[in-house]
Amino acid sequence: METNLYPIQRDIENLARFTATPGQGVTRFSFTPEDRGAREYIKKAMAEAGLSVREDAAGTVIGRRQGKVEGPVVMLGSHFDSVRHGGAFDGTAGVVVAIEIARVLEEHGVSTVYPVEIIAMVEEEGGRFGAGLFGSRAMAGLVTYGQMELRDDSGISLAEAMREFGFNPSEIGTARRKPEELKAFFELHIEQGPILEKEGVSLGLVEAIVGMRNYQVAITGRPDHAGTTPMDMRADALVAASEVVQQVRKIALDVGGGAVGTVGKMEVLPGAANIVPGEVRFTVDLRSHMESALDELHSRLHSAVEQACAREGVTYTLEQVSDAKPAHLSVVLREVLEKEARARGISTMTMISRAGHDTQIMATLTDAALIFVPSKDGRSHCPEEWTDYADLKQGADVLLGAVLAVAEAER
Repeated sequence: METNLYPIQRDIENLARFTATPGQGVTRFSFTPEDRGAREYIKKAMAEAGLSVREDAAGTVIGRRQGKVEGPVVMLGSHFDSVRHGGAFDGTAGVVVAIEIARVLEEHGVSTVYPVEIIAMVEEEGGRFGAGLFGSRAMAGLVTYGQMELRDDSGISLAEAMREFGFNPSEIGTARRKPEELKAFFELHIEQGPILEKEGVSLGLVEAIVGMRNYQVAITGRPDHAGTTPMDMRADALVAASEVVQQVRKIALDVGGGAVGTVGKMEVLPGAANIVPGEVRFTVDLRSHMESALDELHSRLHSAVEQACAREGVTYTLEQVSDAKPAHLSVVLREVLEKEARARGISTMTMISRAGHDTQIMATLTDAALIFVPSKDGRSHCPEEWTDYADLKQGADVLLGAVLAVAEAER
């Protein structure tokens, strides 16, 4: 039994049309018109694959295929939001492949002992509100009401956006799934790096995922005339912020072990060429596969911000907006995937994921597995992002076999 390439390609290409930036990559933030269009497409595709479709309180789309028993559930899928000017495959490929697997099960009249659920999660990227992995966090009961007050660039809070979209943020707790409800979680994802292509290997079987901590920093100085204010009498927020940016790089290099730190978004106010910057707001993204390294990064970031602001005579706030723990994934599920790949003559290698994924949150609830397929030239989070459909189909076929095994299909 195998998946079909054409529906996978068709669905990915169709979903890429739901973008706020036509011709400039995929920009599909959560709870926007683009989300609405993609969501309706996904729900229709799920229903046509014989699934019973619903949405949880976080906005995740769930399609269920009943088993001979009520549970626990074998779950597979990914996210369907994107970064700004991203690609067509990130997240979406995993959703589309999961739907195709459900389609194949339906077409072949396959009966499974355990139910199978296909999921399409929201706000994994954090592109709109700054705190990612929202759909999986809601399933794990990790969303706080404080996080619901995070705001986008227009000042709209996550709770307000959900309410406007038709969801009730006060019911977010109902999205939580209990560990006993789940048997396994699978996610297929593009690698977003060059290793598989470089090594000539078809699939990456992930053994661990880095932890991530995201911060929002605001440094407040004093806006003054750029010509009449002497250099030694300024409270320049941007000078302090620039020092912090340099320190984020240095801290990550000092900690080592693959730790990384990124300042990826910055706003300078009032933002005029002839005014000393009075306020700077920026994000910090810290990652490592070791919790101890994340703790050190966290501590040294706080010190760096405090010292830079003290030197420049400015004040600051530093808020941690998310914390995803490093995750070690199921050895048992990885062996199931490896066995299936071997039977199909598909090459694999074991990998560590240095990008965050919903799988790391789901791993707190159940056995979880993450499969990588190659990314052309390692490119991702850009319009040039590409994965060959033949490679995607190989991953889909291996995942299909694993789902049949874990859900205990009667062939």
